[in-house]
Amino acid sequence: MCKAKPQNFTRLVLALATLLVSMASVAGSTRIALPDMGASSDTILSRKEEEDYARAMVRQMRAYDVLNEDPLINAYFQDMGYRLVAHSDRTNKPFTFVVINLPVVNAFAAPGGVVALYSGLILTADDEHEVAGVLAHEVAHITQQHLYRAIESQKAMTIPLALAMVGLVLAGGGSGEAIQGALLGGQAAAMQAQIYFTRQNEVEADRIGIQTLSQAGYDPRGMGEFFEKMSRLTRSAGAGPAEFLRTHPVNTSRIAEAQNRAQNMPLPEATSGKDFYLVQARLRAMSEEYVDTALKFFEHRRSRADLGPAEQDALDYGTAIALQRKGQLDEARKILLSLMDRDQHLAYEIQLANLEVESGQVEDAVQRLGDLYHSFPGNHAISMEYSAALLRNGDKARADTASVILRQQALKHPTDPNLYALYARASNTAGDMVRAQEAIAESYYLRGGSQEAVVQLQRLSQSDDLNYYERARVAARLNEIQIELAKQGLEEPPPR
Repeated sequence: MCKAKPQNFTRLVLALATLLVSMASVAGSTRIALPDMGASSDTILSRKEEEDYARAMVRQMRAYDVLNEDPLINAYFQDMGYRLVAHSDRTNKPFTFVVINLPVVNAFAAPGGVVALYSGLILTADDEHEVAGVLAHEVAHITQQHLYRAIESQKAMTIPLALAMVGLVLAGGGSGEAIQGALLGGQAAAMQAQIYFTRQNEVEADRIGIQTLSQAGYDPRGMGEFFEKMSRLTRSAGAGPAEFLRTHPVNTSRIAEAQNRAQNMPLPEATSGKDFYLVQARLRAMSEEYVDTALKFFEHRRSRADLGPAEQDALDYGTAIALQRKGQLDEARKILLSLMDRDQHLAYEIQLANLEVESGQVEDAVQRLGDLYHSFPGNHAISMEYSAALLRNGDKARADTASVILRQQALKHPTDPNLYALYARASNTAGDMVRAQEAIAESYYLRGGSQEAVVQLQRLSQSDDLNYYERARVAARLNEIQIELAKQGLEEPPPR
């Protein structure tokens, strides 16, 4: 994987203060629709600029190799985020929701509508309502223009600044100490008081966020419960504040106010929460550095007397994934088959097909995934898994099929680098070398390697095998990336 590192951190560090958005929890029970009179902060970034920010920041996160790219995990939290946005004050704002694979209990919002959840926060939550409470607050900071109000007086936000923000946060593991350290340098220190969110911003985001949480059908108590949990865990550990509380300072009065507001809001119909538990178990099984750590967690958790059937199934599911990672394929298969006997769930089918491919039962996997693909047309996780299975044996006809599937997926998921890497393989096996090289370049670009993508496209543009349409397509994409590099103040590398 190519790594694109941020440039000129000293010059860019002042923008870091706009990155982390404090989260808390208070809300009113009634939202009054008022006319939108406009605000000067609306003019800080155009919608196009917001989208450019979001894409650049996500690419930079990929360059640091910290983004979770699993389609099932991403789809779940993107759906949660957009469900909240649909019930927010500004449903037309652009948003991008991502999961960062770092064991930090934290979350942040950034310019362009980027909202990130750290895996540590997701794994700490007891249910979906707590995670939704975090997202609802971050969404409120964006819809209420708190980010842009904070930077309005600067009027100098650029994509390179956004990239520097990401680099500084991730270089320190997302910790509050790293952020504070960055802010103590040079011009950033002078900007600190000006940029930090005010108490009024926090209260407004609390109030709006909990209202959005309730209207979206989540339990409004989730927000206050997560705050209380963080405070409780910190006190019991006898150490300093948890990372979440360092970047999202919460006092007892704010917790109490959130709980009081939640009491006056309708509670959603109780559900098993199975989808959340399955995604949470999948995340733990796939992200733990040591597989045995995940297995021990699942075993210990299974001994609790208060487990419901949904969480019990999720623990078995996570155990199967962890055992597969450990190479114990037969044991993993038995657990998955047992789960499927109890309940039909797409997550089980996809994992079993993945296991079948790994164990050499490619034809069984292709059959299973083909049936799923036709039953759930357009599903991204199925399409990716099916395409990978079709390419397993290097068959040209199957590669043609995979190419068609992936080309369709690229229309709906144009920022997935794994999709383009798989598309490159499919095109190469199918004999379409031009598409293969274009896909490789796009994969580089989406992982933060804009300069590497330029090199790839320049080489391709010099080929004598391109027809008129191919040459025009390659030239157009090359020009787009070169213009983007110029805007970022980066020089493209010389042709090699």
